Amino acid sequence: MNKAILIGRLTKDPELRFTAGNGVPVATFTLAVDRNFTNQQGEREADFIPIVVWRKLAEICASNIIKGQQVAVSGRIQTRSWEGNDGKRRWTTEIVADEVKFLSKPSSSTSAGTPYAGGNNAKKQNNNDDEAHYEGFTPIDDDDDLPF
Repeated sequence: MNKAILIGRLTKDPELRFTAGNGVPVATFTLAVDRNFTNQQGEREADFIPIVVWRKLAEICASNIIKGQQVAVSGRIQTRSWEGNDGKRRWTTEIVADEVKFLSKPSSSTSAGTPYAGGNNAKKQNNNDDEAHYEGFTPIDDDDDLPF
């Protein structure tokens, strides 16, 4: 069985590309995942895990998640190799995601100004106050309030 489940924050906006020939959408991003222990200095370290998503999910991720946003990713671990321009063999290990859940909405100061459509088919409700509200989301002020 090959199954990985991660929760972390995007280190930058997803990059959407299309494969040569048939034009299949593929998006890549890196997820910063905190370790569940602290180092000798009392600081929590993080691992930076490359994520790959394909087809419609790639397009959804590219248009709805941005740097700093917290997401949950479920998928499989994949290792692949290729020959670099210098003739040396290169290796990478990544998560090929089959599910991405949006756990937080982007902050008001977005890096790319990407519109947020919400997760799980959430619809934005327009209100007169400064903060937008999203159907299907419960605001969480502190990560300690999360049930996992």
